[in-house]
Amino acid sequence: MDSVLYQSGESDKNQFIHNNILDMDLVLEKFTEHFTEIYHGNNDKFIEENGRRLFLLYLKPIINGNGNYYIEAQTRNKKRTDIIVDYYGKQYIIELKIWHGEEYNSRGEKQLADYLEAYNTKHGYMISFNFNKNKKTGVQRIISGDKVITEAVV
Repeated sequence: MDSVLYQSGESDKNQFIHNNILDMDLVLEKFTEHFTEIYHGNNDKFIEENGRRLFLLYLKPIINGNGNYYIEAQTRNKKRTDIIVDYYGKQYIIELKIWHGEEYNSRGEKQLADYLEAYNTKHGYMISFNFNKNKKTGVQRIISGDKVITEAVV
């Protein structure tokens, strides 16, 4: 199943780049669609590390040759981000979470807003892996102070 996710990223990659700018919002939308299609109903024990691996598997063919990603990069105040994607000099800060309720999710949004502040950027990204039966998957924009967070729920 993992190779299907990589192949999906490979076949989708041309729609994400416009004038050497990576459309990370669209990357999250398409990742959400593919993840939901491939892993819907999968009840295997899932840890955050698996989510990161699956997202990077999808992302790798999209940025290949023109970008890099960094896992758990350290900020100036010694905190660790989950993923930073560097594509043609623009950085995309991405936080990954497993859904443990609204309060936990709000803390994740605050954590990401703090990372954005440390990197002096206004827009960040969050992927929440939610295994509740009644979850609502999709992508939404959240305003946190002067920061914009695009959150994908899969």
